[in-house]
Amino acid sequence: MKRKTSTANKVFMLKVVIHLAAFLPLFNLYYLAFNDLLGADPVQRVIHFTGIGAFNLLLLTLTVSPLAKKFKQGYLLPVRRLLGLYAFSYAFMHILNFLAFDLQFAWLLFFNEIVKRPYITVGMVAFVFLAALAITSVNLLKRKMGKSWQILHNFSYLITVLVSIHFYWSVKSELISPLFYFILTLILLAFRYKKIKALLFSIVKKK
Repeated sequence: MKRKTSTANKVFMLKVVIHLAAFLPLFNLYYLAFNDLLGADPVQRVIHFTGIGAFNLLLLTLTVSPLAKKFKQGYLLPVRRLLGLYAFSYAFMHILNFLAFDLQFAWLLFFNEIVKRPYITVGMVAFVFLAALAITSVNLLKRKMGKSWQILHNFSYLITVLVSIHFYWSVKSELISPLFYFILTLILLAFRYKKIKALLFSIVKKK
């Protein structure tokens, strides 16, 4: 009983840290933006910050399982959903910022950009998958979906690859950061080589 309480306290404290670390920077970003304190190009600062924030949180989500397994810290696993939901929140704000500040809610132009610009197309595909994961993270839906839930949530691997491609294509000059993130993505996916191989085999087998 005492051990369960200790584990619950660790999970609670870790979730508090995640809430603070994810929410406060976002709050500070918009505080600076609305007070015109983001420099010469505040729109791009806001768009980039939320985009890279979503990517960081997505990578952190994929980091949890290998760390928990390596160091035998099972209490880390329950925070994956929270990290994933924050990744979705940042991604949602990334798209909303682009639509609101860059395009002034010109919806036709927004859809034209998705079709005409490959890096935006890839980014939107990743967001749609991420939205599906966020919606189905509710326990009720998880129970109703059964085995299909795990299959769907394995798409987080594909999402990470798509986001890394989106980041790489969106950068016009400085390529060090996108390449770093791409290598980091490959390393995290390498920990799941057997799982990804089994998933691909099951998909091919069904066809």
